[in-house]
Amino acid sequence: MAAVHHLQSAVASAFPSIRTPLRAAARQLHSASFAGCKAAKLSQASPLQSEFLGSGFNAAPAQLSANAFARSSASSTGARASADVEQLRGARDEIKELIKSKYCNPILIRLGWHDAGTYTKSISEWPKAGGATASIRFKPEIEHGANAGLASAIALLEPIKEKYPAVSYADLFQLASATAVELAGGPKIPMKYGRVDASGPEDCTPDGTLPDAGPPSPADHLRKVFYRMGLDDKDIVALSGAHTLGRSRPERSGWGKAETKYTKEGPGLPGGQSWTVEWLRFDNSYFRDIKEKTDAELLVLPTDAALFEDAGFKVHAEKYAADQAAFFADYAQSHKKLSELGAKFDPPQGVTLD
Repeated sequence: MAAVHHLQSAVASAFPSIRTPLRAAARQLHSASFAGCKAAKLSQASPLQSEFLGSGFNAAPAQLSANAFARSSASSTGARASADVEQLRGARDEIKELIKSKYCNPILIRLGWHDAGTYTKSISEWPKAGGATASIRFKPEIEHGANAGLASAIALLEPIKEKYPAVSYADLFQLASATAVELAGGPKIPMKYGRVDASGPEDCTPDGTLPDAGPPSPADHLRKVFYRMGLDDKDIVALSGAHTLGRSRPERSGWGKAETKYTKEGPGLPGGQSWTVEWLRFDNSYFRDIKEKTDAELLVLPTDAALFEDAGFKVHAEKYAADQAAFFADYAQSHKKLSELGAKFDPPQGVTLD
């Protein structure tokens, strides 16, 4: 509850014109269930949905007011100037402080992934192809079942966007995702910035483009979704390794236990079931744990198990279970690739921060 009031105060003070609508949104943050997915259609639950969530606040399906989302779109449209490196660096510093105070690494990673993961390589028109365009900040995309709770992640980042207006939303979401990985002990990701934002709801992608957690044929399903984006088996397995972070809550996604010995005391909001013992630490323990399946307190989804059951996936999963350095190297490249899907850069070559 304290975290919700903190979020309400921070955003309302930054945006006085939407203070009243945000009070209502904050009440929903506290009281509503996070998984529109279970209530609507469990088959839409993504492996990166409510399982892959932040732990420092109650990430409910914050249906932020139309005014809040209108303000979100007004300051960052397709006609933006080229990337401002100093503003990007300032935003990165603010994101680091946010993560340290909220333990929100997992949900920030999920936000970046779910924005980029809508890309369809067979569509050539930008931004209709989807991808890292920040279309996720608009309705109806933010209300898709797989995006349940991500409105609260966007709300966490809004004060940073206000402070650094030259940073596009598309860059902000991907910057937060990469920073969250690195701050949890993961690899340095060779990111570039300068993404141009989608300009309105007409640029939203259709529902159903993200992976399910428990489809009838998990390996086939993962390939269908990720191949559509132009990714391959190595990318699928490497990116799955980010499940080393986060927890699943059955009341929100339909997966996992209500609590385990590893999650009953938090940090952040207690409960849920994690894939790993140290679920805020980015390492290769996910691969070791789903391979061994010796700890009933740890979660293994059908799409997780497929990584060691399918021959094409298994060669990579075995490698990552045995060699963390190899996992980190491949993960960094796959994360970079995902973060650039469907993006239009200004300047065209992008800019780097380090």
